[in-house]
Amino acid sequence: MYQTEQSPIPKNVLPTMYDLKSEDPEDSGLPDLFHLWQSRCLEYTFSPSNYPSDRVFVASDLNLYFDVSHTQWYKRPDWFGVVGIDRLYQQQELRKSYVIWQEEVSPFVVVELVSPGTENEDLGQTVRGLAQPPTKWQVYEQILRVPYYIVFDGATNNLRAFVLAGDRYEELILTEPRVWMPEIELGLGIWQGAFEGLERSWLRWYDGSGSWIPTPTEQECQQKELAQQQTEQQRQEKELAQQQTEQVRQRAERLAERLRAMGINPDEV
Repeated sequence: MYQTEQSPIPKNVLPTMYDLKSEDPEDSGLPDLFHLWQSRCLEYTFSPSNYPSDRVFVASDLNLYFDVSHTQWYKRPDWFGVVGIDRLYQQQELRKSYVIWQEEVSPFVVVELVSPGTENEDLGQTVRGLAQPPTKWQVYEQILRVPYYIVFDGATNNLRAFVLAGDRYEELILTEPRVWMPEIELGLGIWQGAFEGLERSWLRWYDGSGSWIPTPTEQECQQKELAQQQTEQQRQEKELAQQQTEQVRQRAERLAERLRAMGINPDEV
């Protein structure tokens, strides 16, 4: 009996968290894997050269409480960096949140990663009533006065940057997708490459020479490569020394043969 060839059954198209409803209507379901990996890339490469590493704090998807008069109000930036503050809370504990009236230091830079439905909020285009909590734009601009606010759309690779000028954010006109921040001697830009084995465009930090700050994995690879180069150099130097020693031996042997041909014992010379 012959079996007829059947068409392959297409895989079900699974809904994303953006399509599914949560038991909590206020819960967006974030973060997704792009948020996690992109935040990790930012964390790994954020290393201001004018601040010691133990005086730099970074966080992603961490509650940031900003108003002592409304202690339940918070924002949850996709990623933010603070400089001039201990990496550990009171130099000994991991933070479970960032409470501005305890820390007394506002973030230096905040990065929001655009998700379906969040763009208006990220770009300050939503309006809240007087009795409602302020928008994230109002919190970053008017309450915390974060010097640099970055909005990145990973789907379109669109980068927008805002700098605090007086009491308002001004959007920077970017001729290329890079933002230099002289206060921390670092820049933030779009890099095309493989991070965690995934090739795509990533937001990452670069130094004053324009070079991308290496991730720990890249640093390890660079160290291995340097060690291999040093080993190879040592091998070549050893081989050269052996060649020079052999050349000296051969010259001495030829001189000894000439002396013997002249009836002179080279051992008595």
